[in-house]
Parts: sequence; structure tokens; C-alpha cells
Amino acid sequence: MIKIGFRKLTLKDFESILFENEKIELDEKAILKVNESHEFLKGFSKDKLIYGINTGFGPMAQYKVDEENLLDLQYNLIRSHCAGMGEPLDDLKVKSAMICRLNSLIQGYSGVHPEVVILLKDLINNEVYPQIFEHGGVGASGDLVQLAHLALNLIGEGEVKYKGTFRPTAEVYNELGLKPISVHLREGLALINGTSVMTGIGMLNLILAQRAINWSLVSSLQIIEMVESYSDHYSTELNAVKPHIGQQAVAAAMQKSLDSSKLIRKREEHLFNKEITKQEVLKDKVQEYYSIRCIPQILGPILDTFSYAKTVIENEANSVNDNPIVDKENQNIWHGGNFHGDYVSLEMDKLKIALTKLSVLSERQLNFLFNKNLNGILPPFVNLGKLGLNLGMQAAQFTATSTTAENQTLSNPMYVHSISCNNDNQDVVSMGTNSALICNKVINNTLQVLSIELLSIAQAIDALEIEDKLSENSKKVFDEVRTLVPKFIEDSTLHQKLNKIISFVQVNNPAII
Repeated sequence: MIKIGFRKLTLKDFESILFENEKIELDEKAILKVNESHEFLKGFSKDKLIYGINTGFGPMAQYKVDEENLLDLQYNLIRSHCAGMGEPLDDLKVKSAMICRLNSLIQGYSGVHPEVVILLKDLINNEVYPQIFEHGGVGASGDLVQLAHLALNLIGEGEVKYKGTFRPTAEVYNELGLKPISVHLREGLALINGTSVMTGIGMLNLILAQRAINWSLVSSLQIIEMVESYSDHYSTELNAVKPHIGQQAVAAAMQKSLDSSKLIRKREEHLFNKEITKQEVLKDKVQEYYSIRCIPQILGPILDTFSYAKTVIENEANSVNDNPIVDKENQNIWHGGNFHGDYVSLEMDKLKIALTKLSVLSERQLNFLFNKNLNGILPPFVNLGKLGLNLGMQAAQFTATSTTAENQTLSNPMYVHSISCNNDNQDVVSMGTNSALICNKVINNTLQVLSIELLSIAQAIDALEIEDKLSENSKKVFDEVRTLVPKFIEDSTLHQKLNKIISFVQVNNPAII
């Protein structure tokens, strides 16, 4: 079990809950703090004007709400903001968002009743997923529309997905013995204010991006071995004179992984001698193409971008991000803008740009494999059959190229596309959820391109008959790919083969770096 309460949740925690089905439990002391915050708010709010408790919301905050209508105010907020459209978010995105919302509320600064965090925990552990739609959030008061759909399910209304099917929430609750929450003070506002959906998607994006970076490095290493590259381009000495953290980390990982390869050559043994200088035209390339030689310099900034995004999104996932903040310790209520999603939006834009470059690298490496005039050692399109009659991986390049082109278009930033709304109350917005969703599309596109490359590399390794000379890591990945898709000579439907690879890379991490 992963305990949620007085500890910082990490990317690894999210990965364990989302992909390894770890259950969660709540820290009992944290539940007590939630209750203390709720009781403090109940007493403190009497005879005071406090936003969202006895006032309207947003630009209507100037209107005071009578005491007899206070609970209806919260229910009205939830129901009125269920205005999402588009496709429902998939289970992983919703589950990750629920974890983020729970982790924010359980810190005891939101004034909600403890039943809120307990029900959220029960829904996560029972794999009950609220129906949340992709369109609706501008990411300023946070994910108002998307979180309203979550809140709707918490009060027992709307539909939830359970065992793969959307059903009425009340029906599923009855089946599982769960009880909807009641509104006590500000459960409506506390639930829909905040960055939990964009942050939850952001955490999922980081998990998938980390896998994509590792798969790209694996593919690059296999190609480096395939062409019997010289080792100096990933040497400590070369990369030490350029003090970027990511570049040096990639180079170090390459050294460690390729140490067991029987294919890598040392430049001093092959080119630094008198015999080679007698040749007017060299048979072997003195230096490889950039997509092979510049891996530390290309993957380095992508890794650095990922690392900083991880810091920011983890911080956001562990933040209190609704408004106002209920501070029992200092006996006050603080109004501000912790719900604003600019931190998430900017990092998701940066991450999607980095992953688009990763897809560009993969697509160019794929082109190198497919073009015999470039590689000089492989049949066209790594075709193991009869040239002319068979086509090998030829058509898969169309998919890789078109998918990479889509990534390039999707990489235009959302962060700068603020549009004023809400009667100009929300005059500068983050578009953080849009940014996170588009980033997710880019990452999954990149994993598709990498899947095509991995299968093509396996065909190339068989064509060259170098399986037994590969490094331990490259051989392991080759064997995994071949377990999914055995060597093929005759043409058959590539779609089915590629689907097996993409399903594998989405849930596995070779963890070279």
C-alpha cells in the first residue's frame, strides 16, 4: 500500500498506483488534520464574508448569498459547471487526476469534511472512474469544468466507469456499498478549484515520456552497434568538455550499455595508423550521420527537459491548489490564485517539444535503416524477402513520417494562448489541461514511431546476423521484440505486428537511464 498524507508523492508512486495497481491508504493523522481544518472553517466563517461560502463565484462574488441557501450554492456550483464536451478521458488519466485531487485535499488546507478524502480513496482502490471530458478547462481557476464532473460523481450523480462500462453513479455505489458525500460548507468549491486534472495528466505524461526516452536510447544503441561505430562520440573525454547534465548522463549510460558489445570499434585501432593514410578513398565512414553520432547532444536536452518537468509536476501534485486556503494554524483564510495552472502548462509545452524532437530522431534513424544508399549494409526497407516481390517494412515508414509530422504541428505552444473569459475575471489563463492533453498525444505518437523503429531494427539485426555480438541490453531488447513478433520474410499485415510492439513499449521501461 502507498500511504497518502504527510509525505511527498513521487513519480514512482504514481507509476506504482497507475501501472502496478498498488492500493492506497490514508494517513490517520492527515485525516484528523482534514477534520480540524473543517471544524475551524465552520467556526471561523460565522459572521464573516468569505468567498465561495456566503458569496457568489468568480465575477458574481459581489453578491452575498443568504444563509438558508449556502448548501444549495455548493450544489449549484457543481451541477452548473458540468459542461464538459468531447471524448471522456481514459481510465489512467482520470485515476491520476483523482490521486492529485486527493493529495491536495488531504493536506488539510481546504476545509472539506473528511468523508471527501475517504470516498476518493475508496473510488481509486475500487477502480471506479468518474466521467470526465477532455474539453472544458482553461486552467485558470484550475480545471473547473473537468473537476466539476468529478465532484458530480462524489455527490452520487452522473455516471462513472466501472469494469469498463459507464453506469449511473448511484447504481455503482449501491453495488459497492459506498456512500456519496454531503455538502457541509465548501465541498463544491474545494473540489472544482485546482490543477488536479492537468497535473494528473502531467504525471502520466512523465511516466510515458521516461519510457520513450529510454526506448529511444535503446534503439540508438542498437543502430550504433549495427554500423560498428567508433566509441569516441560517447566517450567521457569528449562529453566532459561540454558540461550539460543531460548530455553527460546519456553518454555515461551509453558507455555502460555498450561495454559488453563485440561490435563497437576504437578509432585509434582502425584510423590512427599509417596504413589507412595510404587510401585515397576510405571504405568506412570516418564519422557517422548526426542521428547516430550526436545521441548525447540530442537526447541530453530532452533528458534535462524531462528532469525539470518532473520536479515541477511533482511539486504541483503535492501542492494545495484551491482557493481560498484554510489555515487553522494561523487562524486565517487566505485568498489568492494557487489554482492557476501556468507551471503545468509551460512544462507540458516544453515536454511535448522535447518528445517531438525524439520522434524526429527516431524517424531519421528509421530512414537511415531503410535507405541502402545511406547505410550501405542493409537491403531496402530491411526487406528479408525477395526484392521486388516483397516489400518488408516499406509502408511502415509512411506511418512514422506522417505521425512525426503531426507531432511537429502539435508542438505549437498552448501556454501563450491565453484568452480572457468569465466576464474578464479570468483575464490571463494557462490552458494547462489543453497543454497536458496535447502533450499526451505527442508522447503516444512518439511511442508509435519508436515501435516501428524497434521492429525494423530487429529485422535489420537478423539481416546482418549479428545477434550474438550485441551488447547485453541490446540483445535483451532484441529478444523481447522477437518474442512478440518473430522474424518474418513473407509480407503480411504489419498493423497487427506493430500493435504488439506499441502495447509492450507503453507499459515497459528498459531503464537504461
